[in-house]
Amino acid sequence: MGGRRLDQGDQRHRGRAVKPVGAGLGAALGATAAVLLLASCGGTSEGATQQPPSTVTVLAAASLTEAFTELATAYEDAHPGVTVEVSTGSSTTLAQQIAEGAPADVYAGAGTGALAQLPEGYAADGGEEVLTRNVLEIAVQPGNPQAISGLTDFARTDLDTVLCAETVPCGRAADEAFASAGITATPASRELDVKATLAKVELGEADAAMVYRSDIVAARDAVEGVVIPDEENVTLDYPLVWFDEDEHTLGFVELLLGDRGQQVLTDLGFSGR
Repeated sequence: MGGRRLDQGDQRHRGRAVKPVGAGLGAALGATAAVLLLASCGGTSEGATQQPPSTVTVLAAASLTEAFTELATAYEDAHPGVTVEVSTGSSTTLAQQIAEGAPADVYAGAGTGALAQLPEGYAADGGEEVLTRNVLEIAVQPGNPQAISGLTDFARTDLDTVLCAETVPCGRAADEAFASAGITATPASRELDVKATLAKVELGEADAAMVYRSDIVAARDAVEGVVIPDEENVTLDYPLVWFDEDEHTLGFVELLLGDRGQQVLTDLGFSGR
């Protein structure tokens, strides 16, 4: 766990009661399970109608790309005829798109600051939980040829370093870490989201990038990670919001919050709920 939590900056979110899994979601999932059980029984009774294909539309932070891709495939395999459409990108941009009318059944962001972009009462017909947590880590070239060791290296003028844009969660978290350490970073560029930031190092266009620990794990051998000490790091909560109680919306939410979903997230470097 990091030493500090990213300033969430959303008074509406902090002051509003949300539906706990054990209450509203639990009851809804019980009804959903009954429907799915009936649908899975062999044969159909006389007069029964075929269930139409269903699509669950998911907008998720770029850092969740690998986890949500794997879990969407798992859900589709377990529920023939259901499609889980996952789009990933900047948490802030995705929240703005939802506020402007983009269709979404599920939203998962990095940090809760972007929730301020959603319409008032956004979870009134659904619910909200913390999905997982993440911390910052420095991505460097394999073998760490520039001997980068920590936050202070982002002030070196002989290095090309990259950060996320100031308006997205990974950028805000990096800025908070630097401010707390009294460091003035001198990045060569600031990128749209964490995957674009990581790509600069993967492609050899930067010496170091501030990303999330999960991105280092997902990149495998393409980069190497330099761990930031807990007392200098920042922890981000990842909110999971669902906007309706459709049976497959709730089914996918249950997968994400359940043992299998949490194990996938942990295996990819997230810190758990």
